[in-house]
Amino acid sequence: MRVLGVDPGLTRCGLGVVEGGVGRPLTLIAVDVVRTPPGDEIGARLLAIERAVEAWLAEHQPDVVAVERVFSQHNVRTVMGTAQASAVAITAAARHGIPVALHTPSEMKAAVTGSGRADKAQVGAMVTRILRLSAAPRPADAADALGLAICQVWRGGAQARIASALATATAARS
Repeated sequence: MRVLGVDPGLTRCGLGVVEGGVGRPLTLIAVDVVRTPPGDEIGARLLAIERAVEAWLAEHQPDVVAVERVFSQHNVRTVMGTAQASAVAITAAARHGIPVALHTPSEMKAAVTGSGRADKAQVGAMVTRILRLSAAPRPADAADALGLAICQVWRGGAQARIASALATATAARS
């Protein structure tokens, strides 16, 4: 399974692709961060993120896109920008017919580190270990994008196997 993880944000939008399966080693395919200047008009910033996501979808052809689920924060402006960047990634995936999975930050942290309350340094360290990298991806948005992709392979892949086994068992009984 190949997964594109997206850590949405207007100033920094993390993108990371991993490949592998449940019970198999994961491989880093690519990682980067799309940056947009805070002073630019919102439409231009969202368009830059969309172009980058579209390019990654075309180049890496993921089986699924894992996006961080927007959660409530005290800073409404930050939440709005995150939600807008998230919607761009979801829309681009839908345009390509690629399924989208949403994971909360705590779900991703729990999958990658074993604790839903892990800090950014812990996520970076575990992403480095899981993908057998020589250094942690920087900035943290890059590591978070990879963490989302890892979470989807491990959790989404297991869910897909269970659903497939149930469908097979149901068909066998019919």
